[in-house]
Formats: sequence, C-alpha cells, structure tokens
Amino acid sequence: MKLSKYIDHTLLKADALEKDIIKLCEEAKEYDFKSVCINPSYIPLAKKELADSDVLVCTVVGFPLGQMSTQAKVFETKDALEKGADEIDMVLNIAKLKDGDLNYVTKEIKALKDVLKDHVLKVIIEACLLSDDEKKAACECILKAGADFVKTSTGFSTGGATFEDVALLKSCVGDKCQVKAAGGVRSHEDFLKMIELGADRIGTSSGVKLLKE
Repeated sequence: MKLSKYIDHTLLKADALEKDIIKLCEEAKEYDFKSVCINPSYIPLAKKELADSDVLVCTVVGFPLGQMSTQAKVFETKDALEKGADEIDMVLNIAKLKDGDLNYVTKEIKALKDVLKDHVLKVIIEACLLSDDEKKAACECILKAGADFVKTSTGFSTGGATFEDVALLKSCVGDKCQVKAAGGVRSHEDFLKMIELGADRIGTSSGVKLLKE
C-alpha cells in the first residue's frame, strides 16, 4: 500500500473554520490520503469537497471524552451516516472500562457496529489513561464487538500514540482487527516506525509534512 493511504488527514480542533476544512480536503486530494477526519458538523462540506475523489470522510462519535450515553452515541452514528460519513472513530467509555464493566463497553461498541454494518468502526481507547492490562481488556471488548480498528488516542488527552502502545495493541488483536495510531506522529521516521510496529492507519494533522519528509 502506498504510504499516503495510511493517513487519516485530521482536523478536530474546536476552532477549525470552514476554510480550514476546505484546505484539509484539498490537501487530502492532492496527496491522495485515505480519509479526512473531521467533526460531524462538517460532514456535508467534506462530502461536497471530496466528491470527485476516492478520499473517504471519517468523523468522530462520543468525542473526545467517551462519557455520553450509548443511546447518544448511537444517535450520533446514525446522523453521521445519513450525512454521508464513510468511517466512524468512536471513543469508548473509559471510566466503564477502568471500573471493569467490560460487558457495558462491549455492548456499546457492538451497538454502534450494528448501525454501521459494512462501514468501518474505529474504537479510540485513550491509551494514555490506561494500564497495559486495561489496554488488553479494551482490545478484547473491541474484538468481541466486531469493530474494525483499535485506535490509540483522541489527541486531546495527556498523550498520543507511542511505539509501545502500537506494538502492544497489535500483539493483542493480531490479524483479527486493525490498529490506528493517532496523536503525536509528526516525523517521517516515527511514521514509518508506527507502520513497522503494526499500525494500519495513522491519524495526524501533519500528513503533508510526513510525506514531504
């Protein structure tokens, strides 16, 4: 796979303007990225801007804290699909995971996957807040629920993707699920290392820089 297709070209800042999203989409087309990852209110704009390309529209659900009710996340997912989203990056309920309520976590992920069917679901575990055992438990929930990716981070907490986390997550899911590294991948060297360790997708706001290097 060409390197550009590993990249979800990402802009999730609260103050991202319409012109910023248009620029993001233009860059995604120019550099042939896999997707743009944007907040849900910008889905229609991104669909319009990317209509003449194969760049996907990815959006976020339960973002960035994961503490919404399952029903709220399901509604967000249905709404995103109706507006044209191709892929969903959801934040799992981190507190429920840390409390050991793995049944809740699994059922919530499955509820979203049931809505999405063949559309890709990536599950953000916010690895910087978890112990290694909790990361492994999160992977078990994701596999049981049938999601497509485990994703390291929102990029809005205390840390982003690390080499250690990507290697650990890959060892947990093997070939049953894919791994997305997000947050803090800012050099070409780090980009290649993440892929080498098992990342199938890279979420970054520095995609253009990564390829130019």
